[in-house]
Amino acid sequence: MDAPVSLPTAADVEDAARRLAGIALHTPLLTSAALDAMTGGRVFLKAETLQRTGSFKFRGAYNKLSAIAAERRSGGVVAFSSGNHAQGVAAAAQLLGMPCVIVMPHDAPRAKRERTKALGAEVVLYDRARDDREAIAAEIAARRGATLVPPYDDAQIIAGQGTAGREIVEDLSALGLMPDVVVVTASGGGLTAGIALAVKARVPTAAVYTAEPQGFDDHARSFRSGRREQNAALTGTICDALMARTPGKITFAINRSLVDAGVAASDQEVAAAVAFAFAELKLVVEPGGAVALAALMTGKIDVRNKVAVAVLSGGNVDPEVFSRLVA
Repeated sequence: MDAPVSLPTAADVEDAARRLAGIALHTPLLTSAALDAMTGGRVFLKAETLQRTGSFKFRGAYNKLSAIAAERRSGGVVAFSSGNHAQGVAAAAQLLGMPCVIVMPHDAPRAKRERTKALGAEVVLYDRARDDREAIAAEIAARRGATLVPPYDDAQIIAGQGTAGREIVEDLSALGLMPDVVVVTASGGGLTAGIALAVKARVPTAAVYTAEPQGFDDHARSFRSGRREQNAALTGTICDALMARTPGKITFAINRSLVDAGVAASDQEVAAAVAFAFAELKLVVEPGGAVALAALMTGKIDVRNKVAVAVLSGGNVDPEVFSRLVA
């Protein structure tokens, strides 16, 4: 494994929390008696679906962009994303008055493409199967003198995402509780790494798990092998936000030591979790945002008699897709 030069720490998460104070939303922990009965545990759902732009991605994006030196901001930023990172970066750029270009796959959900444009970003489309999104973004950034904003493999992005984990521990502490289990949806691993840093710093005994779509469980396989594994497929799951081919270098360097294990859920199990969140909590959760919930609902992680948290990482889903899933 290529070792990163330096890794973010829990102290960086604290710095990010100060930067995001009053800008990112402190999202709630929600409960469901039906979910507790189903799992045998005391389960809390971290509703990042209610975050600005509808996902946790705003946290890392704003933390990254706000750290860019004033003299470099006129060049703007460039990011590559299937949608949630795109919207997070676009919103942060709009707040900070910076030009923004987003490289998005042509098959990204229409709602995500439209919202990204509505936030003032220029959208450049690419083909997942044929094009190299990172190369496209790097060329645009070099030509425009812009700052490249990676979706997960970046210390400031990871630290920003970690503020969600900080809030989890704070809010449970206010109830006189500590988390026994925290389950996080994973694509490149940035949210997991940030949350693991924040949670483990305050509650070292907490067990952290990744939750991924079936067939895209590169984290779970990487934890077992000790090296970064790659998914064979580029597409083929309803969880469009969770199709990174391999864990990030920086994220895996953190997660391999802080995360206990990874689990995977089928599209059918994820669809059931989306429907459950709507029926029981009146929340709109996108498939990729519901995998951690699906893992608990199907008993892939035993939380009987434990305090458990599942992160609902995003709620940006096409209405047509959502209506099919909840029907």
